[in-house]
Amino acid sequence: MIDSSKKVGNAGGMARLAAVIPAICALSGALVLARTPAGDSSQQPAATGTLFGTVRLGPWLAQKRMKVSLYPATSRPVALPEDNGLAGQLTNVVVYLESSPALKAGQPAQTGPFKMEQLGEAFVPHILPVVAGTTVDFPNADPIYHNVFSLSKASSFDLGRFPRGSSRSVTFDEPGVIKVFCHIHSDMSAVIFVLDHPYFAKPDSEGRFSIPGIPAGRYTVIGWHERARPIHRVVTIEPAGRTEITLAIPIEDEAHGQ
Repeated sequence: MIDSSKKVGNAGGMARLAAVIPAICALSGALVLARTPAGDSSQQPAATGTLFGTVRLGPWLAQKRMKVSLYPATSRPVALPEDNGLAGQLTNVVVYLESSPALKAGQPAQTGPFKMEQLGEAFVPHILPVVAGTTVDFPNADPIYHNVFSLSKASSFDLGRFPRGSSRSVTFDEPGVIKVFCHIHSDMSAVIFVLDHPYFAKPDSEGRFSIPGIPAGRYTVIGWHERARPIHRVVTIEPAGRTEITLAIPIEDEAHGQ
């Protein structure tokens, strides 16, 4: 004979279990969502776009600067890019976005190493843009001694005299324009352009440049050359979009009889 009370008790237990199971599933789902926030950039990368553009320079920049060699017998002539008229001066331009929290938040890795060589009694390249925290090497490729130093506010250093085949290095932690010189050769100069984000570029010899992976938004674009006033333009970067711009960097040609 079957005990009807036990049958009723078992039925009640099954009913209670059926009611608890959905709650357990809901709790498990909530825990999974809590471990994967909706704003986790590693799971959901921000929408980005690309800035394309062209730089135009005033003709006065084509003029070559005078160089006086202290070691005419041992120096070797080197054709530097910046001596190639306007095409060479275009490679001395830095195009970058004005700093903002959105740009500093997600910095893609830079590839190195980075170096500014002493070659033909000149620093090569003449302009080197880097992200703050980058270490730059200064190898001496000339058959003479060189010295590398800077008195700039953002980074002051003196690497001393060192011969051919030797190298020194500096880590640039603070953003700023670092002017570099050589104590031995007064005509040698260069610039390390340190930014707090990686959204910058140097134009090619035809003035073309591109800056990919920019977080969508509105920014100020700056075109910089050491012998001209910076040029500012406002642009909007659309998600998966292509924004084009032309930067004409004026030089005071009238003051130089152009």
